[in-house]
Amino acid sequence: MSISARLPVFPWDRLEPYKAAAAAHPDGAVDLSVGTPVDPVPEVVREALSAAADSPGYPLTYGTAALRSAAADYLRTWHGVSGADPRHVLPLIGSKELVGWLPTLLDLREGDVIAYPRLAYPTYEIGALLARAEPAPYDDPVAELDPARVRLLWLNSPSNPTGRVIGAAELRRIVAWAREHGILVASDECYIELGWEGEAPVSVLHPDVCGGSHDGLVAVHSLSKRSNFAGYRGAFLAGDPGVVAELLAVRKHAGMIVPQPVQAAMAAALGDRAHAVEQKARYAHRRTLLRAALEAAGFRIEHSEASLYLWATRGENCWETVADLSKHGILVAPGEFYGPTGADFVRVALTATDERIEAAVGRLA
Repeated sequence: MSISARLPVFPWDRLEPYKAAAAAHPDGAVDLSVGTPVDPVPEVVREALSAAADSPGYPLTYGTAALRSAAADYLRTWHGVSGADPRHVLPLIGSKELVGWLPTLLDLREGDVIAYPRLAYPTYEIGALLARAEPAPYDDPVAELDPARVRLLWLNSPSNPTGRVIGAAELRRIVAWAREHGILVASDECYIELGWEGEAPVSVLHPDVCGGSHDGLVAVHSLSKRSNFAGYRGAFLAGDPGVVAELLAVRKHAGMIVPQPVQAAMAAALGDRAHAVEQKARYAHRRTLLRAALEAAGFRIEHSEASLYLWATRGENCWETVADLSKHGILVAPGEFYGPTGADFVRVALTATDERIEAAVGRLA
């Protein structure tokens, strides 16, 4: 059997008819389906990329010392990770690459279970299928999973798609259980800076969660959302020294290397707070407008206390909602993409320009 035959149909291909319908609106489509950044790349990032453009030699898989130091400083300063160590940081070619390939890089295979949230980014499942391992969605890993079979446990807080935040006490409970049973915890923290209300998002590497030890834990951080970095493909992983060393050894052989100019841009982005604060303020404004418009139009918003999305429902099948909104020139993501329990929801992204957000608000009214 070919690899592609083991994988489901790429979900976004199913949106094409609705994309066409939205594009037919006289004032054009408002695409709130994919969370792709639309705002300018910060000047500090572009300048760093340009300054490193003359990079004729091979870059390091391990990353430059400047990049690893910037990542460790970022974790300490922004997220209270007191034990962050530049030696235990690894740059990634975007976070999706790591999510999709981590089970294979760890040599997981048939018989191994890879667990991830029941409502989740589809690539967790894809990573399991690529490795021929068994995917296992959960609501509560401690209560539902057989620890004897689970090798890798994905966490995602804040959640894509729901925006739900797992609090420090709950994270601490899950980490203790996973450590008791020798299960590696991989925490996808790509939306950690985008908390809006309720308990602030916290890293699995925070001492309140892990007790100051990173054993059995890795955290994945992305620059795509905070720094409009998606087109550059830059992220990093940090945590358990042994896991980082193993991944580095395999990635060297596989040629999984972040380009040198992108590494320089990453270091600049991680070291600059001002642009990230400004970008978060943009998203906060758009969120306020969209949430009010959706609720006035009869939608109920669940969770959504963090991240780049509103998790919305009108109590009908998600495809009915997608079809109806597309007639008004608004494209959203069906909740079914993220698991069967999302079938009555749609995910509404905040990643559109102010002008397009205002257009959507007008159409919803």
